[in-house]
Amino acid sequence: MIGGIWHTGLHVADLDRSIAFYRDVLGLSLVHTQEQANAYTRSLVGYQDAHLRVAQFAVPGNRPGVSSHDVELVEYVAPRGEPVDPARHRAGSAHLAFVVTDLDAEYERLVAAGVRFVSPPNRIDAGVNAGGAACYLLDPDDITLELVQPPPDRSHPAETP
Repeated sequence: MIGGIWHTGLHVADLDRSIAFYRDVLGLSLVHTQEQANAYTRSLVGYQDAHLRVAQFAVPGNRPGVSSHDVELVEYVAPRGEPVDPARHRAGSAHLAFVVTDLDAEYERLVAAGVRFVSPPNRIDAGVNAGGAACYLLDPDDITLELVQPPPDRSHPAETP
């Protein structure tokens, strides 16, 4: 039986560039970095010559009930792969959503930092998240990320008095 989520892994072309984005621009906390070029890793990923560079991040001040898993970035030094088309409408693509408390302020901060957005904040006026807001942005590898400000009535247990 599955008991939780350990991390979400994203494959990137340049780990140093991605560390700078996720840590210095988005504000995630770098937990650790490591290189993996060993028998375990090669068996796990299914490539006999696998050599990976890995960085893991946590959301600062993570509150139980929001999320407690890390974001893992992986650069394949070997075998080196070609970029894929991460367009949102393609089967197999994914996105990762981050909760924010003030979407408009976060949007303005990230625009000023040169982050590429798909759209400005959108007010959610239908469905289970009506009353909230969200927008998509792109990381340096064009991986889609989402910023979500949940509606007030969808607060998490850790946020209620």
